[in-house]
Amino acid sequence: MKRCFVGFDTSNYTTSAAVCDEFGGVIANIKRPLPVKSGECGLRQSDAVFAHIKNLPSLTDELSGALVGYEPIAVGVSARPRDAEGSYMPCFLSGVAAAHSFAAPAELPIFEFSHQSGHIMAAVYSSGESERLLSDRFLAFHVSGGTTEALLVTPRDNSFSAELVGETLDLNAGQVIDRVGVYLGLDFPCGVALEQLAKNYAGKVSRPRISVTDGKCNLSGLQNMAQTLFEKEKDREAVAAFVFDFICRTLIEMCRQLIEKYGEMPVLFAGGVMSNTYMRDMISSELDACFSKPAFSADNAAGIALLCRREYLSLQSK
Repeated sequence: MKRCFVGFDTSNYTTSAAVCDEFGGVIANIKRPLPVKSGECGLRQSDAVFAHIKNLPSLTDELSGALVGYEPIAVGVSARPRDAEGSYMPCFLSGVAAAHSFAAPAELPIFEFSHQSGHIMAAVYSSGESERLLSDRFLAFHVSGGTTEALLVTPRDNSFSAELVGETLDLNAGQVIDRVGVYLGLDFPCGVALEQLAKNYAGKVSRPRISVTDGKCNLSGLQNMAQTLFEKEKDREAVAAFVFDFICRTLIEMCRQLIEKYGEMPVLFAGGVMSNTYMRDMISSELDACFSKPAFSADNAAGIALLCRREYLSLQSK
């Protein structure tokens, strides 16, 4: 039997489990999206917990199939949103319960991590630049529906230390994308459909002034500007391109200000919003940045399984 490590992640958007082998290769990356009613922009925490409970039986059945020929030796789980004091969301308790239920019969060790660290680890793994990123500190952007932050990340033997150095002061990028998308009649989550609209737009994109100071940004005005643009133009493709252009210019400026403040270093973009190829292309035209593959950008447990492996091996070497 080959040894492996199992990870669980239960965010406000997706129920996930993953497996990596003892050499650090991901062999299973299993996901179940949480259902959201048409016209709504997300889930209440109580509804998210209930949706995870409904998803977990079929998810663990698929996980069992992925483990044929493998012997789990440790389990990792995302137990909190971020590595910050007081960081808490009830939906992650679903994953903690699932991890303990999975680990208990075989008395496997359990390691807890933050959802954000899982995103960073998954992005590092799939970026093709893991050796460079794990050799020294780097700047990591976590851009999703729940987070728009820039972190100064220092790799450790078993995980990361991350200092918050930039953030949104109001709405997150993913929130704006989903709110505008729902306003345009798209189903939540709206990123994929809004991206396709943007790719179809061939006109000139309006470029109002962005708001970024000392690595911190404001995005709440973007929603109103997008709605005003649609009321004037009645062009969904133009609005989609406008939204992504505004967010990209904001992230690029945040990055430039932070590099000027902290010095040159690698830059990594992670989080569900960064699975958007339209945005990747625009950011890449302005910055020398690393991106994770789409399957490892959106919410997933692969980074948690990989962090579990690092934690386990670090403890074994002591």
